[in-house]
Amino acid sequence: MTLHALEAARRLAPRLAARAAAHDRDGSFPVEDFRDLREAGLFGLMVPRELGGLGATFAEYAAVATELARGNGATALVFNMHASVTGALGAVTEELAETLGVPDEALAARDRLLTAAAQGSWYAVAMSERGAGARLSQLTTMYEPVDGGFHLKGSKTFCSGAGHADGYLVAARSAADPSTVSQFLVPADPEGLTVEPTWDSLGMRATSSHDLHLDVTVPADRLLGGVEGLALVVAQLMPHWLVASYAAVYVGVARAAIDAAAEHLNARNLAGLPAVRARLGRADAAAAAAQLVVAEAARRVDEAPGDAETNRWVWRAKLLAGTTAADVAASMLEAAGTSATRRGHPLERLYRDARCGSLHPATSDVCADWLGIAALGGDPDRDGSAPRW
Repeated sequence: MTLHALEAARRLAPRLAARAAAHDRDGSFPVEDFRDLREAGLFGLMVPRELGGLGATFAEYAAVATELARGNGATALVFNMHASVTGALGAVTEELAETLGVPDEALAARDRLLTAAAQGSWYAVAMSERGAGARLSQLTTMYEPVDGGFHLKGSKTFCSGAGHADGYLVAARSAADPSTVSQFLVPADPEGLTVEPTWDSLGMRATSSHDLHLDVTVPADRLLGGVEGLALVVAQLMPHWLVASYAAVYVGVARAAIDAAAEHLNARNLAGLPAVRARLGRADAAAAAAQLVVAEAARRVDEAPGDAETNRWVWRAKLLAGTTAADVAASMLEAAGTSATRRGHPLERLYRDARCGSLHPATSDVCADWLGIAALGGDPDRDGSAPRW
């Protein structure tokens, strides 16, 4: 799998890069990029082989995401959301399903969703809300049982790929018991689902992370896991998808900034300046260090998911990838000089994209607080100033 998917990502990266400037300028969604991802079979990256997918590990996903981000970070970021959905679904083993009480019909529904992904469907994540961020326990989107299914009502923000995905992973709280948080895979076209174009951002402009408004009824089999209340449990069992899946993307953005700076400096005969070379050297070392931390976190996720030390590496990876991307991109822009700040220059776009890495939940401040509490011997999920989820 690794060779096929990684080679596909490396082959696609130059195509994504060639389109990136126009989509960034216009704030338009890179439809062609997602056509290429579909044709390469990458929507099935995290789908088990028996369902027609590539059966990738988390470490293999991270390697693919990094390469895609070297082409276009926005495309890789939206792809990350799809991988998070399919990766979490695909990680529910028979043993875990039995422990969680997942019924057979829910497993069958899961398999249908994963098979569709392997055949080219892709999913977005609709979790964040204004005033709540990604804290599941604070959501205002509510659901209630109705005949044959569930009714969901609420609004989501920062829904990357909104208006283009084939379905949306929606987190909502029970109207009957707000402490119960569940997740639903809502189709893209039910009556009552609308996309409000709100995304006009500093960076990652091509993600189409618009608002999503829901007043929809979905069949019962769209409740993921078939059991209400699993969302918070899954957040504890699989923090890598909620916290660190972004990390690989921002390592790729940092690498792309170094590549763009090197090309710019060589073209302008500035590579002979010792100060410029030193900046590239420090940037290369910083990006390599962040990539090693991401790789170590991914290795541990594959070998011991949910383990306390694994989770510590997960939070380290998110923190270091976000801060490193921002620092590297800023340094590369300074090394390249004023001409690289012009709109349309790759480094100007990468600088803005890199600034977003520390803002995705969990933000760099939250990650640092989590790690600090752990270093002091406390319980990071209990002792923080605000609930993590």
